[in-house]
Amino acid sequence: MTSKNGLSDLLGKVGVVTTLLDAVMEFSRGRKASGLLLLIAAALSSRVRGVGFVVSAALRLYRRLGSGRSV
Repeated sequence: MTSKNGLSDLLGKVGVVTTLLDAVMEFSRGRKASGLLLLIAAALSSRVRGVGFVVSAALRLYRRLGSGRSV
């Protein structure tokens, strides 16, 4: 059985990994600025939980609202 602290650490690591995967996908789609922003967010996520999620959600919302530019 995983302790509460162990589960918290695991979820933090999963958050960093998923943000890194988002960054790789952005680079593969040719979105360098978004990929770089997500890489920075992944690095910060190891210190501040939720940063990667917030940045990823903000980028998706920005694109969905129909900006003329691709970020």
